[in-house]
Amino acid sequence: MNEENTPTKGARGEVESPLLLTVREAYMRLRISKWKLYDLFRQRLLESVQIGKRRFVTPDALRAYVQRISREPAA
Repeated sequence: MNEENTPTKGARGEVESPLLLTVREAYMRLRISKWKLYDLFRQRLLESVQIGKRRFVTPDALRAYVQRISREPAA
């Protein structure tokens, strides 16, 4: 992982997680392919943030998506 993406220590010494995850970090956390992640973006099943040409995902958006799919009945 790049130095810029590693957790940092806040003013009180607690570890702060990044506010935004890169596409790679998001699909690695979900254990899916990059293409499946972009498919979730296209279907508006997973929220993302675009800054310039780069797309990011918040940890809260990942948690919300996982909670939503875990409540769905199995097919």
